[in-house]
Amino acid sequence: MIELLILFELNKNILTMYGISKEIRASFSVLTTPSYGTIKPALNRLESGGCVKTRKTMSSGGRPSTYYSITDTGKKELKKLILSPPQDNPVQFLTTARIKLACADILGKDDQLTMLRQLKVKAENILLDTQNLLKEKELAFYPKLVFDNLTCEYKNFISLLEGFEHACTR
Repeated sequence: MIELLILFELNKNILTMYGISKEIRASFSVLTTPSYGTIKPALNRLESGGCVKTRKTMSSGGRPSTYYSITDTGKKELKKLILSPPQDNPVQFLTTARIKLACADILGKDDQLTMLRQLKVKAENILLDTQNLLKEKELAFYPKLVFDNLTCEYKNFISLLEGFEHACTR
């Protein structure tokens, strides 16, 4: 997911690693806050894959600065990452799905609909699994409340996706 966030920010501006971190935090801090220790290796992978290129300069203070920019390959990779199938891990699904939704403006309407439908199918499957768990297993008070809340959360998320779908088809 870090690669998606980096490419998304570089799609808007040429940035230093500090600038990338700052922009990710400004845009996505309620969903994730990656450290420099996560960003730097991801930038190296993206550079090795031809998705970003670097330009080294000297700052006005005489310190070396490295600026990162997205390449055409990186733009294709960004789109691919947004459109990739949702994760199987339900714990990571909602955060990843919300990040993809926040990045969806860079996609055309058809690709947005594809992404929305993928996310909706996965959310519906997780909702069904949660509802089945509640029916099939006698749960103690707190676990039952947790899973009831999860059911509500997924119903709300599916409703949000349906609203986005409706907006895309108008």
